[in-house]
Amino acid sequence: MNPDMMEALQALAMERGISIDALFAALADALESAYKRMPGAHEFSWVTIDPDTMEIRVLAQDLDEEGEPAGEEFDVTPDGFGRIAAQTARQVMGQRIREAERDLKYEEYAGREGDIVTGMIQQTDARYTLLDLGRVEALLPQAEQVPFERP
Repeated sequence: MNPDMMEALQALAMERGISIDALFAALADALESAYKRMPGAHEFSWVTIDPDTMEIRVLAQDLDEEGEPAGEEFDVTPDGFGRIAAQTARQVMGQRIREAERDLKYEEYAGREGDIVTGMIQQTDARYTLLDLGRVEALLPQAEQVPFERP
C-alpha cells in the first residue's frame, strides 16, 4: 500500500474517532465488494491486509458441488480495478465509516439512559425539542419534558 494511503487512513481515524482496525476492516470489505463486481471474479474470495507491510491481497478458493470451499486458497489479486468497481469500493468504504461512527456515538450514550445530561436547545415544536449534546443531537419528546417549562 502506498505510504500516503496509510497516512490518509490514520488521519481519517483521528478525525472521525474510529479505530484504525475498523478502517482496515472497512477497506477490506470495500475492496472485496469491488473485486466481486469485476468480470471473472471468483465466487468465494476475501481480502487480507497485512498491517505491518500494508500489503493488500485478494485470496480465493474453489467451491465443490455443495458450494463448500474446497482445495487450497490462491492469490487472485488484480492489477487494478475498473471504474465501476472503484465506485463500489468508495460507496462501501463510506457506508462502513458511517456505521462505525454511528456505533461509536451509540456506545457513548447507551449506558447513560436515565441520566441527566446538558445540551443546547436547537429547535422546538409541539412534539419534540431538538438538543445539541456536543457530538450528537437528540430528540426530547414532549412527554419527557417538564410541563409548562419555557424552552
